Amino acid sequence: MSESQIDALRADFERDLAEATSATALRAVRDRYLARKGGRVSALLKTLGSAPPDVRPRLGKLANDLKQQIESRLDERMAATAEARPPAGAVDLTLPGRRPPLGHRHPLTLLRERMEAIFNRMGFLVIEGPELEDEYHNFEALNMPPDHPARDMQDTLYLAAPVRSAAGTPATLLRTHTSGMQIRYMEQHQPPVRLIAPGRVYRRDNLDLTHTPMFTQIEGLVVGEDVSLADLKGTLFAFLRELFGDERKLRFRPSFFPYTEPSAEVDISCGSCGGTGLVAPKPGGSRTGEGGCSMCKRTGWLEILGSGMVHPAVFEAVGYDPERYTGFAFGMGIERVALLKWGVEDIRLFYENDLRFLEQFPL
Repeated sequence: MSESQIDALRADFERDLAEATSATALRAVRDRYLARKGGRVSALLKTLGSAPPDVRPRLGKLANDLKQQIESRLDERMAATAEARPPAGAVDLTLPGRRPPLGHRHPLTLLRERMEAIFNRMGFLVIEGPELEDEYHNFEALNMPPDHPARDMQDTLYLAAPVRSAAGTPATLLRTHTSGMQIRYMEQHQPPVRLIAPGRVYRRDNLDLTHTPMFTQIEGLVVGEDVSLADLKGTLFAFLRELFGDERKLRFRPSFFPYTEPSAEVDISCGSCGGTGLVAPKPGGSRTGEGGCSMCKRTGWLEILGSGMVHPAVFEAVGYDPERYTGFAFGMGIERVALLKWGVEDIRLFYENDLRFLEQFPL
């Protein structure tokens, strides 16, 4: 043992003490220097017997002073660390708060706003009206008299007794479409007309994969001089391409609606199979699969909306001159558009309020 060894041990201790920032690290320093077996101070004291007799008392005193100094310094640091440690269950006020989960509008609302925005840019007026409707505006003014077979297609929900609607007329049913708002608007305004009427509609349907007794519809109407079928096709194709993208194919298909003539339905290529009618290929496999694409029933096409040129009888019902004015109308269900746009196969998912499903849709 020598004074230089004692000084070196003191310097090592001060360095290790400065680096220890936790109670665990301080306990490790204590064991390293003060342990009875293997401690550096104990090992130094064991070498005292080999020192010259004339310096042994002095070196022994220096070694004991160092041991006491190490014990004192460690006790001070351990006490300071204990005081700084927060009590069990304490709240650290310096920590940032937990960010609460934020909700957003329902995906069907987001899609409706997106569709309205596209038509707004095309110059369409957005109108809304009563969900309780009378038979004249819901059927008869749209070329569907009481005995018309097209009424059976609507599966109407009638009220037990007539009630006074917001429009001021006795309402007898829940509207089956928003076309009644087109009639109401034309009764009060002269051409040109360019509008869409979004809103909830009701039909006697069972809740299943693709049907619901209440759904949201957007119907559009354009009336003016020299409005043609080409205008209808161009408007709908421009709308659908902006909503779905240029990669989806579109086609016109003849159909029948009592308030339009000629009438047509618009189909869009299936997003699940890419319009092939076949299931998507597995990695390293062929593009065949058993049964083909279940979404489009192996056709490659999906119906998205109905449309046509406004029937002259509708113009006569609202006082328009069918010899002077022509127009087109169209309608689509927002839920159906959502199914086709996002590849959802069960319409019920939009109404079950399962956050795991709803959180998948972007703001």
